[in-house]
Amino acid sequence: MEIDWAALRASAIEVMRRAYVPASDFPVGVAALVDDGRVVVGCNVENASLGMTLCAECGMVSSLHATGGGRLVAMSCVDATGAPLMPCGRCRQLLWEHGGPDMLVEALPRPLRMEELLPHAFGWVDMEKVTGAAGGPEVPAELAKWRGRGTVFVHPDLSGGETIWTGYWERSSGAPGVDEDKGILEEGPNFPTASAAVAWGLVRSPRVVVVDAEGGLSWAGEGELPDGIPQRWEEKS
Repeated sequence: MEIDWAALRASAIEVMRRAYVPASDFPVGVAALVDDGRVVVGCNVENASLGMTLCAECGMVSSLHATGGGRLVAMSCVDATGAPLMPCGRCRQLLWEHGGPDMLVEALPRPLRMEELLPHAFGWVDMEKVTGAAGGPEVPAELAKWRGRGTVFVHPDLSGGETIWTGYWERSSGAPGVDEDKGILEEGPNFPTASAAVAWGLVRSPRVVVVDAEGGLSWAGEGELPDGIPQRWEEKS
């Protein structure tokens, strides 16, 4: 899609002049191109309770959804002089949400992608990696409150004469001297390898213990070895 930066900046300057800034006297205007070709705008609106001040980008995103939604393609943000102005940190997160990593923001000497303005951004994808909505191993909804807690024990078993692996998720952290509720939260299915069972466990808790056929313990969880577990688990080839 062709971007008319001059026109976007002109729209940003026009709306900047409508900003409500009695506290800072620092008007800001934004204008953004939407993926369907329309342009949405916003200006900052201050408040006597300064924490309630609305950035221009907030108003612009509200306008985006009020007029039909869509994805932001490119945006010009200007200050009182009409010069390009960088969005604040909070607004970069907002723009990432509604424009994504490839959205362009006017800057000098060239427009910048949101991925440059907000590297390593947090978004819904990060949440989906945990909840399973992105295709990862999902924790049952009724157990979601336990995610990150307790301990998963992975152990071998026999099925049809073949070694399989399974696991169970225990409420207790296993910490010595700590009085905790015990009991199994979830029993895992059968896995063909120990690593598959460990992966199932790590979605549920950072504490994963592998029990070998002789009853020996190995740590497959995060961080340092806990007391009572002598070695770190390594999958045997």
